[in-house]
Amino acid sequence: MNTKQVRDLWKLRKAMETGEAEKLPKHVAIIMDGNGRWARQHRLSVSRGHRQGTETLREIIRHTDDLGIQALSLYAFSTENWNRPPEEVAALMQLILDFFASEIDELNEKNVRILILGDKAGLPEQQRETLTEAERRTEKNTGLHLNIAVNYGSRAELVRAAREIAEMVRRGEIRAEEISEQMISDHLYTAGQPDVDLLIRTSGEMRLSNFLLYQNAYAEFVFPNTLWPDFTVAEYDRCLAEFGRRDRRFGARTDPSEEGKA
Repeated sequence: MNTKQVRDLWKLRKAMETGEAEKLPKHVAIIMDGNGRWARQHRLSVSRGHRQGTETLREIIRHTDDLGIQALSLYAFSTENWNRPPEEVAALMQLILDFFASEIDELNEKNVRILILGDKAGLPEQQRETLTEAERRTEKNTGLHLNIAVNYGSRAELVRAAREIAEMVRRGEIRAEEISEQMISDHLYTAGQPDVDLLIRTSGEMRLSNFLLYQNAYAEFVFPNTLWPDFTVAEYDRCLAEFGRRDRRFGARTDPSEEGKA
């Protein structure tokens, strides 16, 4: 790290110690990318790459909880991921079972609330029951909101919200002109949570891949080159420090010279 990065990281750690929560994002979203490339680099199976990525996941969840961040959204399995080779899909489905079998007790003890983003009905029965039970078991917890996107696509989420609101109009509960941005937010999987402040995608890829499109409207993006299995807590802290340096204007101008910039 250069001198400026060291200084920013020091400021971040001071913010953690003094409880200056405004220096940290309220909601972090992570696209955990690079498991396959990591596996190929190490001449291992793709399933081994995904399993190694789970080790990273555990550390990042614990650290996020320790920092007092309100919500963490993780892109685990998209609706498009069904198109991957059957053996890779099977490995990912097994990882869902293994992760919750090993982690649910600790997450519950730490007051973490689990919410599954996506269409659970489209999952195999065992995975569906495991995820539903994780939600049920932690539904009264008041700590970190841990959102895990499984069988998720943001466009499908928006269609789902539109249909729910359209049905309310059809039943005469609301008028079409009463539909607002807040109403749409209230019909997303993340209803009641703050919008994403910081989106991290590992492996150097720079795209959203249909992840939380509505919630990311004013998120800050950070794209570290590190492959997900190699992503460390220290690098996560650097991403948080980078967020702390950003001037978030939400479309407003703070300086006349900034005219025309979002």
